[in-house]
Amino acid sequence: MIFSSALIENAVNEFARLPGIGKKTALRLVLHLLKQDPAQVKLFGEVVTRMREQIKFCKVCHNVSDQEVCSICSSPSRNKALVCVVENIRDVMAIENTQQFNGVYHVLGGIISPIDGIGPEQLNIYSLVDRVQQQGIDEIIMALSPTIEGDTTIYYLSKKLKEFPCKITTIARGIAFGGELEYADEMTLARSISNRLPLESYVQK
Repeated sequence: MIFSSALIENAVNEFARLPGIGKKTALRLVLHLLKQDPAQVKLFGEVVTRMREQIKFCKVCHNVSDQEVCSICSSPSRNKALVCVVENIRDVMAIENTQQFNGVYHVLGGIISPIDGIGPEQLNIYSLVDRVQQQGIDEIIMALSPTIEGDTTIYYLSKKLKEFPCKITTIARGIAFGGELEYADEMTLARSISNRLPLESYVQK
């Protein structure tokens, strides 16, 4: 792709770093910005910069937040004894969109994947164990994508938490094996949460 402007080329290259954005799409975005009012483009840049600089991660569940503790963890209407363990922030959003879950979350920040060099030390696992130990959790729902890596992570977590009296369940198999949780439709995801299974039943299948 040949550019007549180094400024355009640099902007396209930066947009193309975003996931799912190729050079052609990046060029369309850059040309779109060129058509906008300079004040609007400046505001766009300021919003992105402010988001990156000021965003926080909840010290309880590791979800994104504007405060030290996110709005879900701080809400008096949420059941703090029911914790849904998810892989990433997008999964929190997917489950929240179902409006079928009234507990709180714990964001692992990924799943165990030795082939990608991701082990338990790179994930928010020890803070989950601390929560269970200190906060009197009644139930933990393993809402991880039904993949080999997801199952490996569930197995590892179940071993770490087996000494505690809390019940451990997993979402029902309404989510197809090999699928990503964030791409499941809201109805399927809602039913998977509502019809969750004891972990023992899940492991035996």
